Amino acid sequence: MRSVSMKVAQWIDRLGSIWVEGQLTQINLRPGTRTAFLVLRDPAADMSLSVTCDPALLRASSVPLQEGSRVVVYGKLSFFPGRGTLSLRISEIRPVGVGELLARIERLKALLDAEGLFDPRLKRPVPFLPGTIGLITGRGSAAEHDVLSVARDRWPAVRFEVRNTAVQGPSAVPQILDALAALDRDPAVEVIVLARGGGSVEDLLPFSDETLCRAIVAATTPIVSAIGHEPDSPVSDLVADLRAATPTDAAKRIVPDAAAETALVRELRARSAAALRGWVERESAALRQLRSRPVLADPLRDLGHRHDEIERLRTATRRCAESLVRAESVTTDHLRRQLTAVGPAATLARGYAVVQRVTGPERHVVRAIDDSPAGSRLRIRVGDGAISAAVLGTERLGERGSPTRSDDSERT
Repeated sequence: MRSVSMKVAQWIDRLGSIWVEGQLTQINLRPGTRTAFLVLRDPAADMSLSVTCDPALLRASSVPLQEGSRVVVYGKLSFFPGRGTLSLRISEIRPVGVGELLARIERLKALLDAEGLFDPRLKRPVPFLPGTIGLITGRGSAAEHDVLSVARDRWPAVRFEVRNTAVQGPSAVPQILDALAALDRDPAVEVIVLARGGGSVEDLLPFSDETLCRAIVAATTPIVSAIGHEPDSPVSDLVADLRAATPTDAAKRIVPDAAAETALVRELRARSAAALRGWVERESAALRQLRSRPVLADPLRDLGHRHDEIERLRTATRRCAESLVRAESVTTDHLRRQLTAVGPAATLARGYAVVQRVTGPERHVVRAIDDSPAGSRLRIRVGDGAISAAVLGTERLGERGSPTRSDDSERT
């Protein structure tokens, strides 16, 4: 064990002097002592280093040094084998000025912007009426009072989950990170507010810490940054989901005004009712206009007109048909009389007869004496019936129409 400690001490002793930047978290300067003991912390990594120096070095500083001051020190590391501790003996200490702090903040902004952490598409929407609001702020601070009083005046039923932390100094960032993680894990918390009043660049420096900014981006709960006043612009304002100018402004932006919302609801109800009444009036007027038209006022009137017209047409059609039937009847009677006058029955009625020779079932009209030789069976059709006869003989008419007998006798 001793060999290892000695080798470590020898190796560290071979290292040269180095410059180290950090934040003073503890200054132990006792009167009459020849050594001052300091603790230098890296806020981003949450690591600390013991530092010793001559008390005159602190007294000679151009800027009074206090806990929370950012400094750059120059010194040499030493390892104490007996205690197994590492310490930095410094010979020069320089306070980090405001200009350098602002330059560091600008470099951090450029880095985070290049990584896309300021992209508006990453911003989560803040709920209209959050059930529970997480608040991270200093204990008994004006920021806490402003947020709680304004929010409860606007919406009395609003609930808060308050986490009091340091908001400046070396312990601010770790406490804020712990509070932020606890509220982000709470499923009841719907939005988280980081609130702090105004202050110098050094006072607001924790809210430009890289570790805190990345934790804000990684959180799943929407986060509102309400740090300082309007001119103040820590990096947390850029990575948060919503930036409020002041803590009071944060309360106004995340909690709706109950009176204003009630008035808005009344206005919307009145406008909706007026719009509905207007729509009903317009539709009623349109309906009245439609009903006032003749075709809808008396729907059967056109049917009556059509009925009368149909009756007139039926009467005219009937008259036309009857007239046509009468005319055709007269024509038919005339034709019938003509046919009757020239027909066989009329001729027979005037004394003519139709003579047929009967040969078995067949009948042949006798047109000449040669068609009915003697002994032929005849059927003589007269006007009122038929006579059966037989041919006894025939005679041929002479040139002057006198008959020439061919047989002496004729039987009927």
